[in-house]
Amino acid sequence: MKDAIPHPASGDRLLLMDTFVRIVEAGSLSAAAAQLQATQPTVSRRLQLLERSLGVRLLQRSTHAMRLTVDGERCFVRAKELLASWAAFEADLRGAQQEPEGTLRVAMPHAFGQDRFVAPLAGFLRAHPRVSVEWLLRDDVRDFIAAGIDCAVQVGEPADPSVVAVRLSEVPRIVVGAPQLLGGAPPPQDAQELAALPWLALQTFYRHEIALRHRASGRLARIALQPRVSTDSLYALRSAALQGLGVCAGSAWLLEDDIAQGRLLHLAPQWEAPPLPVYIVYPQARYYPSRLLRFVAAMRAAVPRLTGADESGDATLA
Repeated sequence: MKDAIPHPASGDRLLLMDTFVRIVEAGSLSAAAAQLQATQPTVSRRLQLLERSLGVRLLQRSTHAMRLTVDGERCFVRAKELLASWAAFEADLRGAQQEPEGTLRVAMPHAFGQDRFVAPLAGFLRAHPRVSVEWLLRDDVRDFIAAGIDCAVQVGEPADPSVVAVRLSEVPRIVVGAPQLLGGAPPPQDAQELAALPWLALQTFYRHEIALRHRASGRLARIALQPRVSTDSLYALRSAALQGLGVCAGSAWLLEDDIAQGRLLHLAPQWEAPPLPVYIVYPQARYYPSRLLRFVAAMRAAVPRLTGADESGDATLA
């Protein structure tokens, strides 16, 4: 006669279901273990215990693939519903809307995350001492759930219609170049004069052509480019401009100190590239933890002055 399988307590069941959901969403046991800050054997044991307690196989695994069984598909849907309901109930009882706690995983563009947004992060953490933040530098987040990301700040219009996108601000962009690049000639004042200069390209937003708009008249000028250097890094773009390799269109907030110190010149100052919108995005859900709601509110308050924009956006949190 086989030994009876111990039946998990209710709290253990929630842990086992959460682990199972993480495995499915992350795509592997190792990725789920990293998100849960546990070992892969621990995650594997939890999955086995859940399967044994339910009496069904939830996942079919081989050395190269993992897929849900029919029972696993049903369990995954129900487990997500139960976990969301329990989280909402727990938040209600604890008054979590007044006392945010737990870990928030935030993805930030490299330039913002290394520099500009660290100050509002510090303010948020000082205001909410029971919250901790994983600050991840990523310019693009394709799959929030698989990556275990709670929210991300992104520059440019969101391409994924399934996420909630809250507009925070916009980033003004100006054209700059090093004084030595001009060889003693007066700085260009008109957009078309810029076409004769060597250019640097920020691949994320422009490569072989850039559009500049006149501040007063709104007139548009398009400049064809054959860039000497192309990069996907805003900091590398700035460094190349400081070396006199070419002119570039970059974020005003990053270049303003170099202009003030004379290291770079603001070229054709009445012309600028269209500003880039800044959003905070996060997955759709029926329940949002207080730490996420408070973080979004903190970013909405802080971001406009950090990007150099005058407005704060008019979107509301869904």
